[in-house]
Amino acid sequence: MTDASTTTDSTAVLTGMYAAEAAYLAAGGPGKASFAPLAPYFSPDVVLHQAEALPFGGTWRGHAGMERFFLAMSLTWESFDMVEQEFLATGETAVVLTQVRARARTTGRELAFPILQTLTIEDGRIARVQPFYWDTAAIAEACAGPAGVA
Repeated sequence: MTDASTTTDSTAVLTGMYAAEAAYLAAGGPGKASFAPLAPYFSPDVVLHQAEALPFGGTWRGHAGMERFFLAMSLTWESFDMVEQEFLATGETAVVLTQVRARARTTGRELAFPILQTLTIEDGRIARVQPFYWDTAAIAEACAGPAGVA
């Protein structure tokens, strides 16, 4: 695995982070697995902006914020599979298109949707993440309550 602290290549940083994230989630995620393997890929003052309309919306700051974000995601989604990723741009600003297949924990509803993320890489670490969702209302609705209830 590429050590994020020794590279400034954004593709290597992102590939390593996504692999560490997959391993973290496979090991049980928040409360069950250590965030330590993910931490080197994120700046200590990383900022993640999620759309406010989402159940895990808001601004998440620092490593502690990222851990809380992953907890919020695990409370929202029973499964969240990144089935395909395409690196559209790399450099200090990277753009990644991810196709997601997910199942909402509360409702059991399954969704397939794309996420386009812009990520800022500084000194070999992810400093800023801004995901864009095509339909935040559909995601919020799928996670809102019992299946069939709007």
